[in-house]
Amino acid sequence: MSDGVYDMPEEPRRTSRTSGGRPRALLPTIATLIVLLILFSVFTDVWTQRLWYRSVDLGSVFSTVLGTRVLLFVVIGLLMAAAVVANIIIAYRTRPRVALAPSPSPGFERYGDLLQQRGKIAIGVIATLMLVFGGSAASGEWKVFLAWRNRTPFGVTDKHFNKDIAFFVFDYPWLRVLLGFGYSIVLLSLVAAIITHYLYGGFRPSAKGQKASGAAQVQFSVLLGLLVLLKAFSYWLDRYGLTTSDSRLFTGISYTGDNAVLPSKEILAVIAVLCAGLFFANVVRRTWLLPGVGTVVLILSAILLGALWPAALQQLRVRPSEPVREAPYISKNIEATRQAYDLEGTQVINYPAKSTATPSDLAGDAEVLPGIRLIDPSVVGPTFEQLQQVRGFYSFPTDLDVDRYKIGDKVNDTVIAVREVQVDRLPAGQRNWNNDHTVYTHGYGVVAANGNQRAADGTPVWSEKDLPPTGQLGKYEPRIYFGEQSPDYSIVGGPKGGQPVELDTPEGTNGGDPTLNTYTGKGGVPVGSFFNRLLYATKFRDANILLSSRVNPESKILYDRSPRERVEKAAPWLTPDGDPYPAIVDGQVVWIVDGYTTSANYPYSEKVALDDSTRDTTTGRGTIAQQPSEEINYIRNSVKAVVNAYDGSVELYAWDESDPVLKTWMKAFPDTVKPRSDISPALMAHLRYPEDMFKVQRDLLAKYHVQDSTTWYQNSDLWRVPADPTAVSAGADSSAQIKQPPFYLSLRMPGEDVPRFSLTSVYVPNAERENLTAFMAVDAEATSPDYGKFRILRLPGNVQIPGPGQVFNKFQTDEGIRTALLPINQPTSGARAQFGNLLTLPLGGGLLYVQPVYSVRTSGPGSYPVLRYVLVSFGERVAFGSTLSEALTKVFNTNVSTGEPTPNQPTTPNQPTPNQTVKQALAEAQAAYAAAQAALQAGNLGEYQKQVARMKTAIDRAVAAGNAPTPSTPSPSGAPTNTPSTPSTPAPSTAAPSSPPSSPTG
Repeated sequence: MSDGVYDMPEEPRRTSRTSGGRPRALLPTIATLIVLLILFSVFTDVWTQRLWYRSVDLGSVFSTVLGTRVLLFVVIGLLMAAAVVANIIIAYRTRPRVALAPSPSPGFERYGDLLQQRGKIAIGVIATLMLVFGGSAASGEWKVFLAWRNRTPFGVTDKHFNKDIAFFVFDYPWLRVLLGFGYSIVLLSLVAAIITHYLYGGFRPSAKGQKASGAAQVQFSVLLGLLVLLKAFSYWLDRYGLTTSDSRLFTGISYTGDNAVLPSKEILAVIAVLCAGLFFANVVRRTWLLPGVGTVVLILSAILLGALWPAALQQLRVRPSEPVREAPYISKNIEATRQAYDLEGTQVINYPAKSTATPSDLAGDAEVLPGIRLIDPSVVGPTFEQLQQVRGFYSFPTDLDVDRYKIGDKVNDTVIAVREVQVDRLPAGQRNWNNDHTVYTHGYGVVAANGNQRAADGTPVWSEKDLPPTGQLGKYEPRIYFGEQSPDYSIVGGPKGGQPVELDTPEGTNGGDPTLNTYTGKGGVPVGSFFNRLLYATKFRDANILLSSRVNPESKILYDRSPRERVEKAAPWLTPDGDPYPAIVDGQVVWIVDGYTTSANYPYSEKVALDDSTRDTTTGRGTIAQQPSEEINYIRNSVKAVVNAYDGSVELYAWDESDPVLKTWMKAFPDTVKPRSDISPALMAHLRYPEDMFKVQRDLLAKYHVQDSTTWYQNSDLWRVPADPTAVSAGADSSAQIKQPPFYLSLRMPGEDVPRFSLTSVYVPNAERENLTAFMAVDAEATSPDYGKFRILRLPGNVQIPGPGQVFNKFQTDEGIRTALLPINQPTSGARAQFGNLLTLPLGGGLLYVQPVYSVRTSGPGSYPVLRYVLVSFGERVAFGSTLSEALTKVFNTNVSTGEPTPNQPTTPNQPTPNQTVKQALAEAQAAYAAAQAALQAGNLGEYQKQVARMKTAIDRAVAAGNAPTPSTPSPSGAPTNTPSTPSTPAPSTAAPSSPPSSPTG
């Protein structure tokens, strides 16, 4: 018998037959067919991906990604397969002639005999498994490899290791990937060598005396030495990983990390190198004593230096004076966090937040008031659908979008949505393959409403409506083939002059038969050939694509149609915003998607969970997507992506051209991202500050508005985003504390000359209190020179200013408002009041809250919200009206448009009713009584007498109020307090309006 594994003798092959005389070829045939089906499925997926990328003129993205994945698969897979197979062959060739000890089981000998008889097959199977295992894992790291291969310097040097930030963002992750594959290759090789030596008697732990043959010792020593050497490299890399490690206080190197963990990693790396040398020396000395001693020393050192030393330093030196020890490291974390999240230009302004406003205060802000958005995009989706749906197969999203459009001479905040087709809404009798995939292929038109207006019946005032579309937004291509609710796939197009079959509109311009259309856009994948039809029939598991006569030589298939999905595929290195929004630009309906470049390796910057930071009451609702569950500590809105709603084309524009991560990916995928200068003025007018990035930044600013390390450590100025009070009122779990979403709103910040389209939010203290502590806005107009500038209005800490939850509570408990809403909320009315978004904006030196209230029928088809009232609050005053102007006039006792006092209004519009005074006085008396009892128990007689006097005063005030006559003056909200059953404002009707709405109801 030859010692070569490839010279193993094989038994003669015999052709065996079954009892029926048929060859035993059934199982191999089935196996072959299964393999062929798997290969064809893989080929189908790869080839259809290629066709999709070619259809959007991004074939280079496909070829780059595929080429990189194949390269990594082959290189890493072959390395792993070669290493494992080489160690098996070495172990087999160096097997002893006589086993060191008998085999513990006869089965092991049979395995050895089988390996000798089927050596080539066994080696081939193992090599294939290693190739697939290693290659598959490596191909998944293509982003890390491409980022490292095309890395761009940040131009900012890390202060601890004196390395450019690019090393941590690009180099360090790739080195970690290589280290991981190194571990896998050596460990699998060691396992393969141990098994092979065991099978052939070269390694027997049960043997008396020598446990392993000399050859086995040599092979094990080399592999173990390599493993320990990799551990030394891991210790060395861990030093850089400390810059993004999470400590109890912050992300980055702490005092203990700098003075204990960092030096311990360096010492352990040196010890590991020496230990590896002892294993390599064992190749010559053939004794396990020195490697064993070295391993014990390494383990003890890891325990003493890596665990006990840092713990002792933290407990004995850091804890007693933690603010002093950690101060420089906290400062470094604050600086890096503000850099990584683009917060360095944040401006914090002390704002008095006055509770009263004079006519002169209001006069300066009079031009802002008409632009306050009253139409809530998260509420009026059903209104859009009922009044502008036209047919049941059209739909609008649950949450609409806010944009700006110039109508006449003014730019207005506009609530906008696209009318999309949903085949799931077709009647059952109309559901068939032809209708689903070749007739109902696209939506039609845009619907828009002025954000600050309502019709007399409470419905929106349309700036674009009906079918075919009419309005003030100009002419545009109305067909929507690519949208957020498009069918999974559609077959469109046809020969020139052929009969159209795609439904355009249910009726013509002047009524009559439906109008039909044939798609002529450049988007879509041709499926005229038999080969492509076969591919897509396989991809969608639908034989109709192959068999239907509707598929003609000019047909195209449209799929992967949502804007977010198309951007993810076109730029797989981007994280798209969760809420794409439509806009009419240069005669086309387009979807605008903000794209983010992110990293989790920016040194010293605080890590956040992307999904948690961006989650609020709108996340995951309707078409608003939730961000992936991953940690980041760097983000930039680097790209503005535009998806054409008609032809599906994807355009990527560089927005933050200074971003090194964007530059890196532009080198990896050249000519896929256009320069910012290519953005047309029409498109620029509709770009805005992105929501998800704002949510991440507002989460960070809740703590990182503080730049003093001592204050930061004490958490004495920590803020939080309040819970959305309207979500709780709508039936959400109050314990969930879902954050209030930010709001797009046109407002003028203090010191500015004109109102600007902004993205706004508020903060409350991190304690259990709900009073307001700050208001924040970022300039969201892309054309503004201050675009992206954060301004925080910091409110005085010695004044109690109500927050959103408290204001919402005031709205719900105010007698005038409760009386006005009583007819709506009565069970017999068949309706209920629905509160809209609670907006906050600076006005007249204070803060104004505005909230629309809708009436919606609770049962029956065709129900939709109708705007009935507008609630406002300023300081301690609340009021309501059927219009914003009416509500503001009541709350300020001033005509806000002229600044003149309103006649026949009380000078103290917030004067409480006698019942309210009695309740307040008795509550104060009860509190004084409790305080007096506590003072008496503590032996503080002076405080006891003070509280008793306070209690007597409160009781006297209650008695006086109870004896006073009931006034007939209006309450703060404008309803008489002496006639709660008869509101001064006409109760909203829950029936259909007497006059037809201003748009078709469908």
